[in-house]
Amino acid sequence: METRRLGRLGHDSSVLIYGAASLGAVDQDRADASIQEALDAGINHFDVAADYGDAELRLGPRMPEIRDRIFLATKTGRRTYDEAWAEINRSLERLQTDYVDLIQMHAVCDLENLDLVTGTKGSLEAAIRAKEEGLVRAIGITGHTAQAPAVHLEGLRRFDFDSVLTPLNYRLSTDPQYAADYAALVEAIKASDAALMTIKMIARRNWQDGEEKTYDTWYRPFDEQRYVTAATAWLLNGHPEITGLATAGETRLLQQMVIAERERADLTPADAASILEEVKDYQSPFVDMPI
Repeated sequence: METRRLGRLGHDSSVLIYGAASLGAVDQDRADASIQEALDAGINHFDVAADYGDAELRLGPRMPEIRDRIFLATKTGRRTYDEAWAEINRSLERLQTDYVDLIQMHAVCDLENLDLVTGTKGSLEAAIRAKEEGLVRAIGITGHTAQAPAVHLEGLRRFDFDSVLTPLNYRLSTDPQYAADYAALVEAIKASDAALMTIKMIARRNWQDGEEKTYDTWYRPFDEQRYVTAATAWLLNGHPEITGLATAGETRLLQQMVIAERERADLTPADAASILEEVKDYQSPFVDMPI
């Protein structure tokens, strides 16, 4: 699997990042099998969060065996110093490790939340303390919504985050405002040599009312190999600034994403876009996000 330099952190990160949200509601046997599938595919970057159900607890038992083989990132969604400090330490206990490579300020999707994170006694101060004490090695920011790139750009103005995890897929890129906000974020990322990672690459649309939710994802994902491969090729072949993309929060989709990463070389970004244009119900996942 291709690896890319994770910004100034220097880690040669697999372009597929294991999205451990997929472990939030599964048993340990299913979790172990999925983790092993990722390792066997060459994935060396795992991304989890305190808010992902039991995901940290499912990763934890594997840490004694794999900790020195992976880049481990988690997230805190708390907004105050005291709450975030407690959650960071709880995450270390659940993950059965002395440190994580990256702590991310989770779900910073609007300026109101950015103000809370970066304000006096906000969660960022707890992350900085954790870094000073060796509990984390880097600090990042993440978020959903159509406003995320603009909010993350403002976040970089306020603090020199080591990484940004923001949404991007072909459909989002066709929105002029989103494209402009993303381009501005990329310029700031390059200037600071931070790492740029992305999410929602195979999001197809929101689930519709009355539709059976056949996957654990809050959006309906692409699950046909043709479209998973096209979405992967469009993003990775056309966006060298992206160090990696998080796999979907569903263990049953991991194999298709691994196949897509392997097969994407045969598709130009333009060819991939043409394939994705075949999908009539393809839209932004942020049209009607669940609360």
